[in-house]
Amino acid sequence: MTTIHQIRNIGISAHIDSGKTTLTERMLYYCGRIHRMRDVKGGDGGATMDFDSIEARRGITISSAVTQVRWNEHTINVIDTPGHIDFTIEVERSLRVLDGAVLVLCAVGGVQSQSVTVDRQMRRYGVPRIAFINKMDRTGADPQRVVRQLREKLHCRPALLQIPIGRESRFEGVIDLLSMEAVYFRDPDGGRVERTAIPGEMQAEAETARRDLLDLLSGFDDDLTARLLDESVPDVQSLHAVVRKATLSRQLTPVLVGSAYRNTGVQEVLTAVTRYRPGPADRRIFARDTRSWSATQAARVSSADVSATASGEGLSAELVELSAVTSAPLVAMAFKTVMHSFGQLTFLRIYQGQLNRGSAYVNARTGSAVRFSRLVRIHADQREEIQSADAGEIVGVLGIDCASGDTFTDESVQCSLESMFVPEPVVRLSIEVVRNEDHGKLARALEAFRREDPTFRVSTDPETGQTLIAGMGQLHLDVYLEKLQRDYACECRTGRPRVAWRQCPTRHVPFRHVFKKMTGGPGQFAQIQGTMTPISPESADSFEFADETHGGCIPREYIPAVKQGFLDELSRGPLGDFDVVGIRIVLTDGAHHENDSSDLSFRLCAAEALRTVILPEADVRLLEPIMTVEVEAPAEFQGSVIGHLLRSRGLITASENHNDLCTITADVPLAELFDYACELRGVTQGQGTFTTAFARYAMVPEDVAGRVLKQTRS
Repeated sequence: MTTIHQIRNIGISAHIDSGKTTLTERMLYYCGRIHRMRDVKGGDGGATMDFDSIEARRGITISSAVTQVRWNEHTINVIDTPGHIDFTIEVERSLRVLDGAVLVLCAVGGVQSQSVTVDRQMRRYGVPRIAFINKMDRTGADPQRVVRQLREKLHCRPALLQIPIGRESRFEGVIDLLSMEAVYFRDPDGGRVERTAIPGEMQAEAETARRDLLDLLSGFDDDLTARLLDESVPDVQSLHAVVRKATLSRQLTPVLVGSAYRNTGVQEVLTAVTRYRPGPADRRIFARDTRSWSATQAARVSSADVSATASGEGLSAELVELSAVTSAPLVAMAFKTVMHSFGQLTFLRIYQGQLNRGSAYVNARTGSAVRFSRLVRIHADQREEIQSADAGEIVGVLGIDCASGDTFTDESVQCSLESMFVPEPVVRLSIEVVRNEDHGKLARALEAFRREDPTFRVSTDPETGQTLIAGMGQLHLDVYLEKLQRDYACECRTGRPRVAWRQCPTRHVPFRHVFKKMTGGPGQFAQIQGTMTPISPESADSFEFADETHGGCIPREYIPAVKQGFLDELSRGPLGDFDVVGIRIVLTDGAHHENDSSDLSFRLCAAEALRTVILPEADVRLLEPIMTVEVEAPAEFQGSVIGHLLRSRGLITASENHNDLCTITADVPLAELFDYACELRGVTQGQGTFTTAFARYAMVPEDVAGRVLKQTRS
């Protein structure tokens, strides 16, 4: 029977194409979970964890996948996460519920852009990690360079526990620097691990590397320091204990080397996971509590103590430390939801207590009780029905209605776990159906996508009426468009969102206009006179109307019709079908006919006056929305980011540096930002992020206005 101390919940994370899914495939094979290794881009259906047809066809991981394996009498729940930044929410919510992680690095590429992002996410949730330098068989493999990058780019303290025996095409195995043995992986599938003496030609290199490792480890343990000073040889088990202690405190990152594709070094990674990764009982987990279920367990802690589970919001509330025991009241988090034809599949991490099939639990967000009628253990796309699950496990629940980040509790406890961080989407597209009869399909699909993915947003532009979808990148949205056609048979067109251009007058215009229409019966007559004055288009009401007539020249009952006539004509102007703003109308005089005047007459008169008399003389100019953009990027890219913003007609308003990051604030026209996410990635090698917020409307330069008007009229 597996105890809580024999459970490991780990994630496999990396930059795209570093080999993490291949590593996971080998882990499944060596643990006996699968009986044949498949390749990510092979013609055999793709890797086990990339079970979606889009993943298999594209050869990339899109959605995080869960499985469970056994190794060295330990149960390991593994989540394979995507490497592409467009699917960063999958990494975010996986790391939120995991106890440890394996950071996979390419021996050639080293610490790449998404490696930095993943490192930031691991630090956000206080997740200890080990690093695996993969692809040691590739030309240009240099593990020492990768270790230096870990130290310089990720600011961690890497401890190289292994050195390679050969490299590139001559890579054969690894030398374990703790046990001082050579480790080879025999047979075509690498399944037979052979530990032998270190080759004579590598003995000196291994002894030097071991001295460096022991010097590093001595900084974490006084007993080890004393032994080294006495020149005694520390035993291997005590060295493992020192590595584990330093790793759990996140002061050390153990580093291993290998080649997952060549079936070399994977078993050592599995052993390191069981040896150095924390179990559920090794981490302190806190929840916000409004009705403490145990006064002895309730404890107020500082924000530094809740880095693993709380972002800082609501720290004034009581915080309760959870206990990873079955006898305590249940506390579990729904960290992912997937919509299927049979209903919703919810992924749960159990932090405390026991989850039982058929029991009802309270959703802390809604306060409603939900019965869990079907409980499953998940292996990629396969599900196994189970009756119960204990603290520390990751399981699935079928048929419940909840959202990602919801906390479920026993009725006897009232607390809430801090949800995961959700980044803001950076790319927006307009979307419309090709066939009118597909409107219902589109609505159902977008709602399902929105429920599954917190970074997928759906909105309606109030200015243009377009349906907009937003995501983390073009690839992110392309995948959902492909799902629309594959799963919902809904064909759609997409395009850039239209800019909500506006137009405003810049010149004072007096006016006098007569509207006269005679027919066989009663005619229509109205006369108005006054002035139009430009006002700020940013005022609370960009259209103002004042009645300064006197003497009854226009009866009181017709004045509202005059105002409405002006309003009717504000939806378009001389420059095109853009809203006209920044107008103040003062009505000073007019005339009416006793029989031929009416509300309609004065309404039509005002509309015609604005269209044919006032606006043509008002020197109308084009306005565009200006966004405040805040960019955060490594300081080394500061000049490139500022230069790009200036080329995008941006105005830099602030720039500051903190440690190795710079934050740049600028006002940039919305028209220049539609491809900014991709452009920023290019400028910063994928390491820059940005947020936007509407600032104001501003006048468009004449040369730009000319191009815009030419495009809109073509």
